[in-house]
Amino acid sequence: MKPLGWWLRHLHELLESSMGRVLDAESLTRRHWQVLNTIALGARTPEEIDSAMAPFVAAEGSMTPKVADLRERGWVAGNGELTDAGREAHARVEERVKAFRAAAIDGISDDDYRTTIRTLERCAANLEAA
Repeated sequence: MKPLGWWLRHLHELLESSMGRVLDAESLTRRHWQVLNTIALGARTPEEIDSAMAPFVAAEGSMTPKVADLRERGWVAGNGELTDAGREAHARVEERVKAFRAAAIDGISDDDYRTTIRTLERCAANLEAA
């Protein structure tokens, strides 16, 4: 049996590459989608976006360049809100992302999914406390 770390890394790579294919239709990266979704959920300022995306900011730096890219597309207004085109794009991409997520957990019961999440949370907590 392969160890937990192997499966986590393998799954991460599959999620990244599969999500990349989902987002290619809109010429988006995963971070662009996450920024777009963060704005749709109410973040407006660069600080709010970076705060909501803190784990990625720590690894990659500020999400401000992604916001700038979305502004260039006409999806984000100067006040930080989504434009009509941005809301339409968000709805389109959100449907694709929902379908992707459903496909990723196809055949996994709700109980098994919850158990998996609780197990991963516990592993993280164990390592954070160490």
